[in-house]
Amino acid sequence: MKDLKDLLPVEAVRLDVRAADWRSAIAVAGRLMVETGVTTEEYTREMVANVEENGPYIVIAPGVAFAHSRPSPAVLTTGMSWVRLAEPVEFGHESNDPVTLVVALAAQDSAAHTSAMAALARLLGDSATAAALATAPTPEALHAVLAGERAESGPEAPEPPASAEPLATAGPSASAESSATAPSSAAPEPSSFPEPSPESSPEPSAAEPRAASLHKILTVCGNGVGTSLFLKNTLEQVLDRWGWSRFVTVEATDTISAKGKASEAVALFTSREIARTLGDVGRPVKVVQDFTSAAEVDSVLRDTYDV
Repeated sequence: MKDLKDLLPVEAVRLDVRAADWRSAIAVAGRLMVETGVTTEEYTREMVANVEENGPYIVIAPGVAFAHSRPSPAVLTTGMSWVRLAEPVEFGHESNDPVTLVVALAAQDSAAHTSAMAALARLLGDSATAAALATAPTPEALHAVLAGERAESGPEAPEPPASAEPLATAGPSASAESSATAPSSAAPEPSSFPEPSPESSPEPSAAEPRAASLHKILTVCGNGVGTSLFLKNTLEQVLDRWGWSRFVTVEATDTISAKGKASEAVALFTSREIARTLGDVGRPVKVVQDFTSAAEVDSVLRDTYDV
């Protein structure tokens, strides 16, 4: 499995690029992947079409767009590009515009780049590293920051309360869109996840005889290979910090698959644009504005479990 520095070579980095609009910004990122042998020009058109069809959900954090599309014949090998803009451009996102950074991904499948996405999520979620990336004077300097993975100095999300029972709103009859609320300021003792009640848990399948004690949360994007992985990684960081990882699994998926898998989950985490596309899936649909923010994901997770 390739790591971030392998998928994003120095040659695929451009700094202080001028772009007239969001299409031009994506075109620059796409051209870099063509020049480095990652994609054909058709993939750039597919990335633009993804935004036209699904909206600006690819703007995953304030100022950051993660351009991508589904795996297709236009993808020659899994790879990435990085374009820092000289002047910000509008993508049409309600809360995260304007964009100053476009990171593009071309993936041959949903597995080869997962570790790189985890590393990138940690880097962009760390304020010190994000500042270093925003001010790196050369592609080589920026690549050195990426290779260093300076992701340990950022603020941690709050710890969970001492006990937490899953809400009935995570059960089969609930479906709602929720914005983040401020997390609790308390600093409770570390705790373990309680056994979920039958009312709040999906029914185990025959192949999973004792899986009733395991919850699943789906992170959803248009294609299941890009922004949903960002959100998955941030959510898993919060679950690790809470000590809930052995009780809650997280699966990144696309909108079509999410509708079929919703009954297996206690909730779906996604962007506002994708939430509108999903509609009523019989489970709570929780909106996250900043996919790199552990604090916001912490808040949405608290809201999901009423803790």
